[in-house]
Amino acid sequence: MAENNLCIALKQVGKTVNTPDGELDILNNISLDVKYQEAVVIKGASGSGKTTLLGLMAGLDQASSGEVVLLGQNLADKNEEQRSSIRAGKVGFVFQSFHLVKGANALQNVMLPLELGAIENASELAATSLQQVGLEAKAYTQVDHLSGGEQQRVAIARAFATRPTVLFADEPTGNLDATTGRQIADLMFHLRDQSGTTLVLVTHEEELLQRGDRQILMESGRLLAN
Repeated sequence: MAENNLCIALKQVGKTVNTPDGELDILNNISLDVKYQEAVVIKGASGSGKTTLLGLMAGLDQASSGEVVLLGQNLADKNEEQRSSIRAGKVGFVFQSFHLVKGANALQNVMLPLELGAIENASELAATSLQQVGLEAKAYTQVDHLSGGEQQRVAIARAFATRPTVLFADEPTGNLDATTGRQIADLMFHLRDQSGTTLVLVTHEEELLQRGDRQILMESGRLLAN
């Protein structure tokens, strides 16, 4: 497959960290391609390296070896500022712990990436994004006063507000009950289908694993299935 058809390409990627007991290999020889508009779900037990892998794919961290290409850009020779520039307006994130700005309302939280990207009509676009996740009535409610499911909806609205090319989600339903988690998963895949966004999702939940176009299984820093 030609590289220009790939949203993300990893070639023999490794990640090693220093510990008091010496070097620890977190990822070993990972090679993985993700096509544009594909939904890839990565599953593994705690400590398998899946969150580290997500961070490397998104350019939030740097590999110790190998090559990571995101949106056609090799991240190996890029500093944090350059990697941030590559992500700006094109990469969205949804985390297990929401990462919302406390004390701000839902609309302000969704507007944040739009304003950082100097996108015009940020307020209108944010309001539309909240409407898509069913929270238009809570636009001016402080996120501290929202339920866990509502906070995750705000996080999803914020992630999709810029219409990103790729969205990374790390255990997006991990802090939610089963029913709410299912609703959040439905919402995320619905928005993904609407916008054509590439989705890379990390989870340990079997139901989410079945939702992707492709499943990636990890164990002890290695891919078991690709």
